[in-house]
Amino acid sequence: MHAPSIEILIEQFAQLPGIGRKSAERIAFYILGTMSEADVEKMSSLILSSKKKISFCPECQNLTDTVPCPICSSQKRDRSVICVVETPKDVAAIEKTNEYKGLYHVLHGALSPIDGITPEDIKIKELLVRLTNEVKEVIMATNPTVSGTATAVYIQKLLQPMGVKVTRIAHGIPVGGDLEYADDVTLIKALEGRREM
Repeated sequence: MHAPSIEILIEQFAQLPGIGRKSAERIAFYILGTMSEADVEKMSSLILSSKKKISFCPECQNLTDTVPCPICSSQKRDRSVICVVETPKDVAAIEKTNEYKGLYHVLHGALSPIDGITPEDIKIKELLVRLTNEVKEVIMATNPTVSGTATAVYIQKLLQPMGVKVTRIAHGIPVGGDLEYADDVTLIKALEGRREM
């Protein structure tokens, strides 16, 4: 349909998460037709330098360009609490609330035997190494999916003998949501997680 070099570029963009064929085509044609060569060079240089500079924090496994990351190195964070999340994007989402003041641990995935993702494929061992006497609570903030829940339960069972309190974030109806549009599982979780007013 297009010149082979354009097709290759479209295919590369289509491999990115959330980018389908049409979006990949739009991006490719924007870069080729609208962006100046200087802007394309600047963008590609930024991507390459970011890829070289960014690494996993040796403590929390979040993406960072400093070692340790700003959260782990902050003296203002509560070191007795670790919030376990699946991805670096989850850290950003929780940080936006300005409510949580503890530390994080990024698993970089969730258990999924169907997809071949085992405990060795995500950062569970690194979490266990971090559990000192200082850590009193581990908050499981994995996604409310089958794999996210299985991951939370698996980690909870590993931590049980260590005497660390393990909690799970609440799930249920979002603020501003209508009950009639909620699925059965969401309603069940909302009822299970109810608390006194």
